[in-house]
Amino acid sequence: MNRTAVDAEGSWFEPDEMAQLRRRLPIPYVDIVPVRTDVDGSIVAVGLLLRASGAGRIVRAIVSGRVLIHESIREAITRHVEKDLGTMALPRVPVSPVPFTVAEYFPTPGQSPFTDARQHAISLAYIVPVDGECAPQEDALELTWFEVDELLGSEVLDEMEGGHDVIVRRALAHAGVV
Repeated sequence: MNRTAVDAEGSWFEPDEMAQLRRRLPIPYVDIVPVRTDVDGSIVAVGLLLRASGAGRIVRAIVSGRVLIHESIREAITRHVEKDLGTMALPRVPVSPVPFTVAEYFPTPGQSPFTDARQHAISLAYIVPVDGECAPQEDALELTWFEVDELLGSEVLDEMEGGHDVIVRRALAHAGVV
């Protein structure tokens, strides 16, 4: 079936409506671990953003965001990679959008390894190789590519909040790196 992409711009809710919905419904998200790969497809580096958290702390983060109405999972992945890493990131979005894990974020700490004080969110997590030039966009302060050994042998993952460190560890385990 040949389908024309639906313009999802402006098809979300006003901020006050979104705040009400966040209190009542789980919100669909995608979590994306951007990676660089070698010629064999093995992960050699993981890209992590540096940004201000909602609590005013400076933290490391993965690419993450909501899925919009009329937006496919593949479109959401592409949109969020381009929003955070730039339009020249050239993501290789999976043909079949099967996540390597599902993260269920709760507003109350302790219910799962994943927390988001704003809402209950269900996030599908993906490893997405990027081939192009990346630069932090929007509210990201910096993008750093960490070699896998460097990342696992440092305290960088401790700089992540809400369970994003768990997502990165699960991504590397899924890819057979650890």
